[in-house]
Amino acid sequence: MEARLNMFENEITAKFVKRLIAASRPVEESSLPHATQELVKIRASQINGCGMCLDMHTKDAAAAGETAVRLAMVAAWREAVVFTEAERAALALAEEGTRLADTHTGVTDETWAAVRKHYDDEQIGALVALVATINAWNRLNVIARNPAGEYQPGMFG
Repeated sequence: MEARLNMFENEITAKFVKRLIAASRPVEESSLPHATQELVKIRASQINGCGMCLDMHTKDAAAAGETAVRLAMVAAWREAVVFTEAERAALALAEEGTRLADTHTGVTDETWAAVRKHYDDEQIGALVALVATINAWNRLNVIARNPAGEYQPGMFG
């Protein structure tokens, strides 16, 4: 599979990607646990069918010490006993924030209350920004058909 568009060679997408990388830094530097950040990225990428992001974030999470069991269970997080209540709240927010078109309510009050229970204001801001940015990355990669499978942990860092 070959990408339709090299986002780093196209003047407009290269500028956009550079800004999207910069926009992601406050989340990365926040107090939101890194493991939670990766789980959210993985879940949104599963929903959006973004192989490139799944390749990247599962490998980065594994390199950071995430277990194979937890990585394998992200798609079935509701039934899995390996996630904390806080992680479950973040995964629910990731799903509802990714599937906005599936419901007229967007993120439910129940999910928002669970997020408020487990995260402080800084971490909630990070979660909201994270869901928005991973969805942007997913859409860029899916539209461009960026291939998956060759990512090495940290190669874009």
